[in-house]
Amino acid sequence: MKLAVIPSSDAKDMIPRLVKEGVVNTHAKISKSGSDRLIPILDEYVQVMQERGFTLVEGEAHSRARTPPQERILKDLSDLPKEVLSNLPMKWEYVGDIVIIRLEDSAEPYKKRIGEVYADQLEMQTVCVDRSGVSGEFRRPDIEVIYGSKTDSIRLENGIRYYFDVTKVMFASGNVDERERMKNLDCTGETVVDMFAGIGYFSLPLAKFSGAKEVISCEKNPESYEFLVKNVELNEVGHIVKPMLGDNRTLPGERFADRILMGYVQITSEFIPKALQLIKPNGIIHYHDTFYVNEYEDKITQIFDEACGKGGYEILGIREVKSFAPSVSHYVADIRILH
Repeated sequence: MKLAVIPSSDAKDMIPRLVKEGVVNTHAKISKSGSDRLIPILDEYVQVMQERGFTLVEGEAHSRARTPPQERILKDLSDLPKEVLSNLPMKWEYVGDIVIIRLEDSAEPYKKRIGEVYADQLEMQTVCVDRSGVSGEFRRPDIEVIYGSKTDSIRLENGIRYYFDVTKVMFASGNVDERERMKNLDCTGETVVDMFAGIGYFSLPLAKFSGAKEVISCEKNPESYEFLVKNVELNEVGHIVKPMLGDNRTLPGERFADRILMGYVQITSEFIPKALQLIKPNGIIHYHDTFYVNEYEDKITQIFDEACGKGGYEILGIREVKSFAPSVSHYVADIRILH
């Protein structure tokens, strides 16, 4: 097989360009030789690459499909101590050309090399380590870059492009089914309020696919708000989504929302009075919160009994979104407010 010789210093820009042009054999592995990368070229483009001035050499390029990336990673790092090797992550999160992994403390002395290998075998520009999930009111992630420097990218999911910086903004991959559900709702002609919009997790799929007339997306975190505004433009829903920077409790108006998204957890109940001020009679609230798995139905009933009075609401359904902690899960309840 013919391999194009690319200096490693040029690889970050050159390889994606060649892949986009369709000249690279994407079923074969990109390899290294000293300070160069060896890029497998499709036979029909060999002459074209030569005419463009690329140096081509003859060599082997093993099929990526034949060997899973987990095996290739372990092989490349096989000289690490057994304790480190046995705890290397075998699953990861992708955000465009960025990959996010978790590492045990024993891997700290080797994290730079680990980052290089994961970047090479997964063909990513940046490798990050998720240190401790998210924290604080704004749910900011604790992310360390161990390879590369680019931290902003686009995650494509369910027909929506989410642009964000992985070091500044959380992205809950476990909520993917709920984002898909928002996409599939029938909200034809509705006015929707997203009280905790973030970068547009629920607002964007709902606005693009559900038929909603207007989505008012409230976000208090200035950094998340900036990405929300960019994502509204990126997904071409500016005629539907109206981003609002600030505390959702300052949103003016009463009884105008057909549907309200309350996509927050742990202190969500504090915002129910505002939601009840905004919702129309017979409107629907999608209420998110965390509960012990053996008491979530009773807790949700208790919360809305106190907020609306018995008979003032109807529980249409409760779904588990994802596990949150031992014996605790994140749930979403669909609540119809009757008056």
